[in-house]
Amino acid sequence: MNYNEIRRHSRKIKVGRLFIGGDAPVSVQSMTNVQASDAESTAAQVLALEKAGCDIVRIAVPDMDAVKTVYSVKEAGAQVPLVADIHFNYRIALECAAAGIDKIRINPGNIGGDDRVKAVVDACRAAGIPIRIGVNSGSLEKELLAKYGSPTPEALAESAMRHVRLLEKFDFNEIIIAVKSSDAGKMIKTNRILAEMCDYPLHLGVTEAGTAHIGTIKSAVGIGALLCDGIGDTIRVSLTDSPLKEVEEGKAILRALGIGSNSITITSCPTCGRTKIDIIALANELEARTDEIHNSRPIRIAVMGCAVNGPGEARDADIGIAGGSGEALLFRRGTIIGKLPEAGLVGRLIDEINRMESI
Repeated sequence: MNYNEIRRHSRKIKVGRLFIGGDAPVSVQSMTNVQASDAESTAAQVLALEKAGCDIVRIAVPDMDAVKTVYSVKEAGAQVPLVADIHFNYRIALECAAAGIDKIRINPGNIGGDDRVKAVVDACRAAGIPIRIGVNSGSLEKELLAKYGSPTPEALAESAMRHVRLLEKFDFNEIIIAVKSSDAGKMIKTNRILAEMCDYPLHLGVTEAGTAHIGTIKSAVGIGALLCDGIGDTIRVSLTDSPLKEVEEGKAILRALGIGSNSITITSCPTCGRTKIDIIALANELEARTDEIHNSRPIRIAVMGCAVNGPGEARDADIGIAGGSGEALLFRRGTIIGKLPEAGLVGRLIDEINRMESI
């Protein structure tokens, strides 16, 4: 999928060293889960996330002591943009801005009166820091709950736009909107509504999605559905698991949709009684070794079980193999171009891919 061909037009917002929205790549986010007061562990986790390919890392800053952690992470050499997650206390936002945070996540409606909102806006404007508005089902205003009866998509969208208008009142437009729900369907509908209401970048995620298995499925449904609509500029797969797992699954969702300048998509058959080589093991090994593939553009690779249907069913693959007896047919775009022995098959396929990319 060429995402930019279907993508909703949104304004481009600078966050640290990268951009969100516009024609910028869809970014993958995660959040640290160690104690905010433990600066050393937080810094170590941020660096690990950066190494894993996380594009943006959010850290909770619940009190003034936790602001020291922002300094520590920066001093540790982290280059990945950092987002400070702040609730209620506007002074923490001001201190984070002074500490060099790259983005601030607040709910403008719960940090006090207009004077406090303006103080945060002024600090962010002066430092070139965008604000992410965060709204979810559990934080909906009482009057909106009374109006709609429950946290409906319409209620969530209205809440988000209230906060947007509050920032716009002070001539601030460096805004990213994140409206989440643990209900994937509600999250999808809310973001579709917001996509029609404004041009701010949208951060996608199914909040409190669950453990790695079900949480990834729910996230893939919610995030994937919106990306297929061309909606979404940055994502987080929220899991009851390691933040590194969130990054892995977020990147997998983008890869499954072919989103990214050098994404790798693996097509593999479910196997049947005709299969004479271990396609399951081969597909898993290839998936684990994708970092050995040096592609400069999106590439689709097929791992098929037999020569009867394999090349034809995977004719849209740039390159692939179809199993035989002790060997595999090598094909490009459905055309057979040679054979490879089963021994060391994945390594040989990767060599062929890299050779193809270098031509």
